[in-house]
Amino acid sequence: MSIITSFIIPHKGREEMLIRTLESIANQTAPANSYEVIVVSQNSDCSQTLNELTKSMPLRVIYNDAANTISHSRNLGASAAKGEYFAFLDADVELANEWLDVMLCTLQEKSAALVSAMQIDSRDAPPLETIRTALTNAELDTDVSFLPGRNLFLHRSTFFKAGQFPEHLMTCEDYYFTDKVNNIGRLYYTSNTHYIHLGEDKAFVPMWKKEVWRGQSNIASLKGRKIPMREWPSFIAPFAVTGGLLLACLALVFTQYEAATFLFICMLLVMLLYTARLKKLTGKKVSIVHCALFYLLYFPARAIGTVLGVSGSVYTSSHK
Repeated sequence: MSIITSFIIPHKGREEMLIRTLESIANQTAPANSYEVIVVSQNSDCSQTLNELTKSMPLRVIYNDAANTISHSRNLGASAAKGEYFAFLDADVELANEWLDVMLCTLQEKSAALVSAMQIDSRDAPPLETIRTALTNAELDTDVSFLPGRNLFLHRSTFFKAGQFPEHLMTCEDYYFTDKVNNIGRLYYTSNTHYIHLGEDKAFVPMWKKEVWRGQSNIASLKGRKIPMREWPSFIAPFAVTGGLLLACLALVFTQYEAATFLFICMLLVMLLYTARLKKLTGKKVSIVHCALFYLLYFPARAIGTVLGVSGSVYTSSHK
């Protein structure tokens, strides 16, 4: 049987989650001879465990310079791929056994350009993981305007027509790329299969650090594409909350109490709107306190990251 699908997985750092990702691919109901797996590693070498997997499944490991972006690794893997379809995965996801079969069916049945499966919580997920999962699944079984890069499935011709992943971006490359694909055809997010994000944020302080890092590509991700109205609040809200709070405190210092009250109320309204929406998405699984805490940390982190990105400062994160 010819290779139908090429799994392409960029990787850097520890291998524990990558191994689980590869094991979930090996457990697919699709025949093993119908796919190949390409890991593009930015490590100097791989472990004995990973070497052993190359003997038991159709797996190749390609090495990439550690200084290159994740987009460069994805594009490098695509250039070496033989499959008719590309399945781009992060190196910290665990796929449902039927994931590949469902992706092939969904892409064809929905006449979509790109499809992705929904995220589910891991067992005993903490509140932050449940929050992240709920936000990712805000829209299900419908067309969407962009998708996170944890599991993306598309035809190889669509990938090259979209111009591949943007190698100039350190983060936000998945949103940039899927927005380009959206100009070609439909993006469909399905609940017919799923994955677990093994590396999902589980504690608030590490999440804050990651969001500072992620925010550095906010402005760069806007260049070269038309930004839909629905996306603008995600750029404005972090500055509305963070800036409103800082200005309110400054107004208090100068005894401008009316201005401070006005700014604080504006900031609070934005917080309440986002917190209420998040509480609705998470239902009884997460308390409103955790929902509010999430945005109290998320908004300032994104604002700081954006400023660092504009100023040219570099904040690194071991996010993978």
